Amino acid sequence: MDARLTAFQRLLDIMDELREKCPWDMKQTMESLRYLTLEEVYELSDAIVENDSQEVKKELGDVMLHLVFYAKIASESNLFDITDVLNSICDKLVRRHPHIYAGLEVSGEEEVKANWEKLKLKEGKKSVLQGVPKSLPAMVKAIRIQEKARGVGFDWDNKEQVWQKVQEELAEFQHELDNNDPKKAKEEFGDLLFSLINYSRFIDINPEDALEKTNKKFIKRFQFMEQELLKENKVMDEMSLSELDVYWNKAKTI
Repeated sequence: MDARLTAFQRLLDIMDELREKCPWDMKQTMESLRYLTLEEVYELSDAIVENDSQEVKKELGDVMLHLVFYAKIASESNLFDITDVLNSICDKLVRRHPHIYAGLEVSGEEEVKANWEKLKLKEGKKSVLQGVPKSLPAMVKAIRIQEKARGVGFDWDNKEQVWQKVQEELAEFQHELDNNDPKKAKEEFGDLLFSLINYSRFIDINPEDALEKTNKKFIKRFQFMEQELLKENKVMDEMSLSELDVYWNKAKTI
């Protein structure tokens, strides 16, 4: 048997045994696993950002376990099993790739993505945005919304137009700040962020990745400051901002 099939069958057998004999595994439900699964996916994301291939491998295993776990729970109520899950995704992949399996000619990646969204509508989706999960973090959701709108042709023609929109949104945000209207300022700030995310697509920068790199850079520098202040027996909240800037500028050099 193919080594991949052997390994997958081993996981299925272990899952069956754990569900039958382990007190913790026996009591789990889809609802109880949900938050654990989200945690595992974020851990996988961290490993990918860190470019740690061994950690990626480990976290992929954890995610795979959860997928098998859900299918096992469903099979116990005769809802579906892992075979149904795998056949379902295989059927969808074949259906969504007519340029591979049905002889359809495409000009490139953009046409593939456009066809994907059109096929989803033919399958019963009422909106191209219907597949964007409500619980996605706001920035990731904005990226997916914009990608899906682009897939059906609703997009700017060039990055200059998008940058002009960013400038407009910035001016509108400043206007509401000047008018001391917190509610409208909040709305305009959201519009400004949305337009910046839109611009990022046109210059091939993933805003989530960019912001995460900045987060990590800030953490590294801030923790360096903490360590330096500790060495000198100084307390951060007892120091002026100008005094702290000396340490911050030193942190920026490491």
